[in-house]
Amino acid sequence: MSPLARDASINRGAPNLTGKLSPSVAAHVRAMLDEGRMSPCACADADAIRREPRPADEATLLRPAFVRDAEKIMHTPAYNRLNGKTQVFSFRANDDLTRRGLHEQLVSRVARDIGRALGLNLDLIEAISLGHDIGHTPFGHAGERFLNNVFHDRTGRHFMHNVQSVRVIDRIYGRNVSLQTLDGMICHNGEFECQRFETSGLSDFATFDRVVERCWQDGPRQVLSLRPMTLEGCVMRISDIIAYVGKDRQDAIRAGLVSEDSFDDGLGGAYNAWALSAFVADVVENSFGKPVIEMSEEGFAELSRAKRENYEKIYGSAEIKGDLPEAVNDLFRSLYEREIDALAAGDEDDAIFRHHIGPITRSLSFYGRSYDWEADPDQCVADYIAAMSDDYFVEACSRHFPKAREIFPRRGYFG
Repeated sequence: MSPLARDASINRGAPNLTGKLSPSVAAHVRAMLDEGRMSPCACADADAIRREPRPADEATLLRPAFVRDAEKIMHTPAYNRLNGKTQVFSFRANDDLTRRGLHEQLVSRVARDIGRALGLNLDLIEAISLGHDIGHTPFGHAGERFLNNVFHDRTGRHFMHNVQSVRVIDRIYGRNVSLQTLDGMICHNGEFECQRFETSGLSDFATFDRVVERCWQDGPRQVLSLRPMTLEGCVMRISDIIAYVGKDRQDAIRAGLVSEDSFDDGLGGAYNAWALSAFVADVVENSFGKPVIEMSEEGFAELSRAKRENYEKIYGSAEIKGDLPEAVNDLFRSLYEREIDALAAGDEDDAIFRHHIGPITRSLSFYGRSYDWEADPDQCVADYIAAMSDDYFVEACSRHFPKAREIFPRRGYFG
């Protein structure tokens, strides 16, 4: 069946998820929007908490607190590099496949749709969404796993992209972003869906810093226990999954990995349109007027099923694993060890100094801060590799290890 012929309003596995609000909830949402009210559970601009009381960061009429956060994030080099980083598919000569930069924008779009209907702070939602993956490695979750392997072996600490995202904005670039935004970034977890999200009650940087340190030390066990301090953070967390569960399917079909008829719900690529409508409505229907964010039983079951099917038919497939052969894992380790040696040699003409330490040092000097890479060379190398785009990583490995280009798959636009 042609994808254009599919009815994207009907999912035979979840017939009650229509993408529409009940008349009662619809009336409440309409009244709130017409009156310009916000939910009493929303995070107010005036409640933004920053590490430092910088006059330049004070909110204004034109640039409220969380607008400043979103702008601070978007103007970092790390945000710009997201357009060169894999979302799911690496080494595919297809410019229509999603890159990580687009994914962040799609999450922001979904989260803002939910947040508007719930009367939440859309600027905070945008800031969290645009920052949540800014610490991600090249080559998606495979790259994250490869970097963690060597980082953990050498330090006993765990590398996770959500924790690194906080480090990038808060420490590496020192942008004085609000606690609410940083908390939402570290608490996001697109691999672990929940039916109900409650806020944590976090209210200060001292506690937050202890949480961050436990994440480095305890890894996934600690990350899985995190809850956002704001409903805006809760909305962004569920929106992360909603944004990718259908989009990744469309990309898999475009890449020729699966067909339109490969999925149990019968929607093929049209599932993305169905999901954006159905799951957004389900979250709003079950969360409006409440101090929690939650889904219905049917909505949560379908989201979990769809994600599980993606793992079975897309993420776990032999073809996707073939994009990044095990030899790439060895290259992450070889490059890591090579950069450790470069730091020890102190050759400031080396790329890690010219492309990483130097630019960050200059950026931090504007805020009267410094990048103390000498205190923790392993962290510096992890920062450097995580910041690489896919192409930069390939070029670095090819420069230092002549046979590296034989490892990376080659796919051209014309066959």
